[in-house]
Amino acid sequence: MPLGTLDRTPPSFFRQGPSALTKLALFSALALFLMVTDARFQLTQPLRAALATLLYPMQWLTLQPLRLARFAGNYLDSLDAVRANLERVEQRLVTQAQRSAQVEQLALENARLRQLLELRQRLPSEAQPAEVLYDGADPYTRKIVIDRGQALGIAPGSPVLDELGVVGQVTRVYPWLSEVTLLSDRDQTIPVLNTRTGARNLAFGDGGSPTGGLELRFVAATADVLEGDLLTTSGVDGVYPAGLPVARVARVERRADSAFARVYCKPVARIEGTRHVLVLKPLTAQLPPRPATETAPATVKKGARP
Repeated sequence: MPLGTLDRTPPSFFRQGPSALTKLALFSALALFLMVTDARFQLTQPLRAALATLLYPMQWLTLQPLRLARFAGNYLDSLDAVRANLERVEQRLVTQAQRSAQVEQLALENARLRQLLELRQRLPSEAQPAEVLYDGADPYTRKIVIDRGQALGIAPGSPVLDELGVVGQVTRVYPWLSEVTLLSDRDQTIPVLNTRTGARNLAFGDGGSPTGGLELRFVAATADVLEGDLLTTSGVDGVYPAGLPVARVARVERRADSAFARVYCKPVARIEGTRHVLVLKPLTAQLPPRPATETAPATVKKGARP
């Protein structure tokens, strides 16, 4: 039996009330009537309010998981944002700290360079500025390397000083670099003058001394040397100009069993941490040449033929 021939009406045994088509038409008309009536007269508004009131707890419970999920997502997003902001702030603080340190260093270098320029104007000999590149490779010596060499007129023996005093002496010259031996090197010696008493002496480098600087040797135990005395270059060696600050007496040891006192001195210059220095021409280049020695006439022996 084809499907198109099926009877849509229920059997007479199950038939109850109107037909399905009649119900469809009736309920459709009722729904249309209710919609028109509600739109016109707002009859179902109280019913809607009552149903909304009854269904609100259920809606609230249903929305809670979604709200919790949104809250958790927003919380995690806010944590990430706070961490990102914190990292940016810390990075800015580090950058500002570096800039502040650079500014302080530049200000300090500027002040030192100004002092070097003022010192350069007061020096009697020609001087040229130089920058310290690095320390010497030998850990048992006190040497630095500067960025001036033979091509710029640096000669061996040239005095080197900073804005405070004598740093050392050029001991090796390369075409574009020079090696400077510091005052505290054990092989370095400089003639000094005590500005208070006028006494002359030799200061020897002594990196292992209590002051880590210089030592006056062969000083009589009764010599007039006091802590705080200023030692300057005497100018008698033909290398250093006279009057350059060298060191201050830091400690004087006098022993009853020795005829000599041990005098330890601390350099005035920053020999271990200086950055910019002045290189002077050796004083020997400015001194007149030594006079030629005259040979004594040979004496003629008695009885010898002329």
